[in-house]
Amino acid sequence: MKRLSALVICPGRGTYNRQELGYLAKNHHQQQSMLSGFDKCRIALGQPSLTQLDSTTTYSTNRLTRGDNASSLIYACAYADFLSINHDKFDIVGVAGNSMGWYIALACAGVLEANHGFKVVNTMGTLMQEALIGDQLLYPYVDENWIEIPRKRNELMALTDRISGLYLSINLGGMIVFAGTEKALKTCAQGLKPIQGKFPIRLHNHAAFHSPLQQPISVIAKEQLHPPLFQQPKLPLIDGRGHVWLPKASDQADLWDYTLGHQVVAPFDFHATVRSALREFAPDNIIVLGPGQSLGGAIAQCLIAENWQGIHSKKDFIDRQAEQPFLLSMGIDEQRAVVI
Repeated sequence: MKRLSALVICPGRGTYNRQELGYLAKNHHQQQSMLSGFDKCRIALGQPSLTQLDSTTTYSTNRLTRGDNASSLIYACAYADFLSINHDKFDIVGVAGNSMGWYIALACAGVLEANHGFKVVNTMGTLMQEALIGDQLLYPYVDENWIEIPRKRNELMALTDRISGLYLSINLGGMIVFAGTEKALKTCAQGLKPIQGKFPIRLHNHAAFHSPLQQPISVIAKEQLHPPLFQQPKLPLIDGRGHVWLPKASDQADLWDYTLGHQVVAPFDFHATVRSALREFAPDNIIVLGPGQSLGGAIAQCLIAENWQGIHSKKDFIDRQAEQPFLLSMGIDEQRAVVI
């Protein structure tokens, strides 16, 4: 049987929500040895174990969206999902991630060993939570059919020039994620028209990721996480600029510097990541690791913007998914069954 080429995309923060509670127990009891190792690391640091967090009977937003808890939970879920992919069916041609998902992608691509990947994620999540510098706000520049509104993106980006302390954090498919100080985000929100019954959205327990406000975190991270943790990628790796890091042709020191430098303090262009991966590898499928499925909409918006395989709107995407799914989300049981 001919294997299908697949691009793997790793999720970022905000993907372990109420409906994901128990994801590890449900899907990854066979990875108990690896998860026990992660638990021991957290317990040694005085942090609740992932098993304890995942088995909580009642979802607590304040507890489970904290950076020091959510980041490691999402890493464990996503990395275990990656190990579950059926390699007899899928040939993984590239790995990417959104925001924090970059750290997970490093582990999936072999740049970081599993335990080193966990160390990077847990360290960065803890540093972000302890400092909690700034916050994030989400607003779309596409309409309800996921088609870009003319000049809307430029209009939103102009706000970062007018409002002191406001920055572009992530270009997320058809949405802008702003980062900024509390004052800047309040000013920004007041100037945005409420639309689609939910925007603008403030992201709970999120710091001002991918902005100059995180420079102190970058400095501390480089002091705590050293270059020898990083190895040559075993799979092509697409970063938040759309740059492709190739096996046997990547400088580990540069990877380390990008990961703990540029990636922390400069905007993350997820659209550029997806565009570059599509054009470079033309995969038969995109596989999105769990937990959650919220990243699927952002990827679909990227496909629409690129007019990928005749997908020009939300309806086109939904029709394509119903007929012959291009995007396979492991957080959706029916699609997960196709992948594992």
